[in-house]
Amino acid sequence: MTKRERATFVINTLKELYPEIPIPLDHKDPYTLLIAVLLSAQCTDVRVNKITPLLFAKADNPYDMIKLSVGEIKDIIRPCGLSPMKSKGIYGLSEILIAEHKGQVPQSFEALEALPSVGHKTASVVMSQAFGFPAFPVDTHIHRLMYRWNLSNGKNVMQTEKDAKAIFPMKEWNDLHLQIIWYGREYSAARAWDLENDIITKTIGRKSVLEEYYKKKSR
Repeated sequence: MTKRERATFVINTLKELYPEIPIPLDHKDPYTLLIAVLLSAQCTDVRVNKITPLLFAKADNPYDMIKLSVGEIKDIIRPCGLSPMKSKGIYGLSEILIAEHKGQVPQSFEALEALPSVGHKTASVVMSQAFGFPAFPVDTHIHRLMYRWNLSNGKNVMQTEKDAKAIFPMKEWNDLHLQIIWYGREYSAARAWDLENDIITKTIGRKSVLEEYYKKKSR
């Protein structure tokens, strides 16, 4: 298959598997999504979804958030890891949203990435999932699968994002990045990977990846 044919196979297979696409992080609006995505750095979505209800019960908007102290925020979000940095980021970005954006989450990459603790991936998730702007946030699952499927060289997430945007039609980006995440979790994990259940990689996978898999299986 050519690269374009592999990309088409990915799109069609994922549409069959995930006609309805749940968003992994529980939220009710752009602000709560922004906070949830920030908390998900080096933390599982499952854990974030257990912690955000505790935080949002006290503050689900920037005005209530700055009524809490950084220490109070840190104590609530501690199970998500990196709590000193994340709590300062949550408090700081809430202050900026009030001071510069009338308490609303801005709808631009530039404004989002100017907020404390908000990087390109977080901004991309918010732009895509909250505002419907075409974006292709790359997490570890997407980075791994784009390499396994021989659609990117695996050099870094920035290159993977560039390659994904080049090979997949823009109209597919917002659905596709979520579909790949779910597929990676369910069929093509980093560990305890069973290629027999991974129809996409089994069909279009990078030759070296498949060879390495079978080599390990034969040991």
